[in-house]
Amino acid sequence: MGRIAERFVRVEPRRKARAFVLRLLSDLPRKNCWTLAEQAGDANLYGLQHLLPRAKWAADAIRDDIRGFVVEHLHHGDAVLVVDEAT
Repeated sequence: MGRIAERFVRVEPRRKARAFVLRLLSDLPRKNCWTLAEQAGDANLYGLQHLLPRAKWAADAIRDDIRGFVVEHLHHGDAVLVVDEAT
């Protein structure tokens, strides 16, 4: 998260984003705003719902940062990255 921390205008969305990513990487069998919020110990899902569409953060810059991370750590001439958003 250190790589993308500066992309958030405020500390609160940065913390929510960190919790969000940690929960996405967890072994939860179902991942939606409710289960992610519960796993993070939130009383409701409003924080996550605010983060995604309304919080101020540089989404394009974060995408580029993550791409840079992937290239640095997974680079191989024959590699192909496949991202599947289906659960």
